[in-house]
Amino acid sequence: MVDIIVAGGGPAGMTAALYALRNGKSVLVIEKDGFGGQITHSPKVENYPGTLQMSGNEFAEKLLDQILAQGAGIELETVSQIEDLGETKRVWTLEGSRYEAKAVILSVGVRHRMPGLEGEEELIGEGISFCAVCDGDFYSDQAVCVAGGGNSALQEAVLLAEKCSEVTIVQDLPFLTGEKKLQEVLQSKPNVHILTGQRICGYLRGEGGEFEGLKLCGSEDGSVRTLPCSGLFLAIGLIPENEPFKELAELDSSGYFDSDEGCQTRTQGIFVAGDCRRKQVRQLTTACADGAVAALAACRYINNA
Repeated sequence: MVDIIVAGGGPAGMTAALYALRNGKSVLVIEKDGFGGQITHSPKVENYPGTLQMSGNEFAEKLLDQILAQGAGIELETVSQIEDLGETKRVWTLEGSRYEAKAVILSVGVRHRMPGLEGEEELIGEGISFCAVCDGDFYSDQAVCVAGGGNSALQEAVLLAEKCSEVTIVQDLPFLTGEKKLQEVLQSKPNVHILTGQRICGYLRGEGGEFEGLKLCGSEDGSVRTLPCSGLFLAIGLIPENEPFKELAELDSSGYFDSDEGCQTRTQGIFVAGDCRRKQVRQLTTACADGAVAALAACRYINNA
């Protein structure tokens, strides 16, 4: 039995662990893949306050070292189910383990929707990015592509158009689905091109395997073309991994935990934090902020029980 179990070892989860530990609570962090989450895909992070530059991996390693030094327990397993036993919570993993705690913080994150093409995982951070704010500067004065036609994709393209020599939006539907005002902004920019009815069906690779562009297939006629570019920003959706916990925490229509900035759920003793929560901005700073809020709320819950 520990005071708090944190499901998920990304920035939100590890920050939650840090704040709980510094409030004198015992903490177990259960992470299914690797500590750090999505930020580890960023080769350079230059927008974290107080730090001029670091890699996502460096940030994750330092935060992991910090919580271990504070006494956190860690397990590399996948949380699959949580039982509300009233004053305690029982946490089950796919590996068959069972743990108990007085409170649980769900920071299970999201995963980016991918085209599902061969070799794309090894290109993440090496040609394929997800965040113009995080990685756009690396492509200054270069040609890039943005995959997607919704608001997120169009907002990424607006930011990139200020830095890159050329921005091409690739949308598999015959039309963009984002707000009309965003479309008008992009259509007014001479360095932005919009390709609709085009599906990414492959990646162009150099002799050393480096990313060099896209292979596009017409969604209607099946025609094939190539599009050289230095980088691809994917904005075709996020997939929250909250379904196993819907009986404990309300989900919105997109599958995110429907919790406000207080990070509380309808179940006493269950809290949520990070990208898996309904929110407008998903950045490293907002994930860490969620972790702090959720941890302090969990500590208050335990203290008042």
